[in-house]
Amino acid sequence: MVETQEQNIKYLVRIANTDLDGHKQIFHALRKIRGISFMVANFICKVANIDPARKSGTLSNEEVARISQIIENPFKYDMPVWLCNRKRDPETGKDQHLILGDLQFSRETDIKMMKKMKCYKGVRHILGQPVRGQSTKSNFRKNKGRVTGVVRAKVTAPSEGKKSEGKESKK
Repeated sequence: MVETQEQNIKYLVRIANTDLDGHKQIFHALRKIRGISFMVANFICKVANIDPARKSGTLSNEEVARISQIIENPFKYDMPVWLCNRKRDPETGKDQHLILGDLQFSRETDIKMMKKMKCYKGVRHILGQPVRGQSTKSNFRKNKGRVTGVVRAKVTAPSEGKKSEGKESKK
């Protein structure tokens, strides 16, 4: 029985334009799709009536199609609003759950909008500084790809033969 299951395992399962490892559990394999967290993966498994511990390579074509439909339109299956990754979209005002390229595109446009408005977060993005209040004393010491470290002021030794220039200029 175990040998027949191992023979029927697909090595790659294609869901939402992403190749998932067929030897991983479906719960962990779904998390490889950008925009799907462990909570959303758990929601998808419960709605699709699939055991989260089941190997993703053992899924039938109907189950893969069902998972794809849930990922494309999760609110049709009563996904809670607090589970979505884009609440109150600035353009539409609706709650959305974005995946793959849409998620990356919306994030980039949000950052561009903040830079254009020159709000505090936008200015921090422009300067390449941390945006969410992290300390900058010991971390974030990168300067164009190079690690900077602590920069000390150069101390110049005064020359013995010369008088101070400040006193001479006043006379």
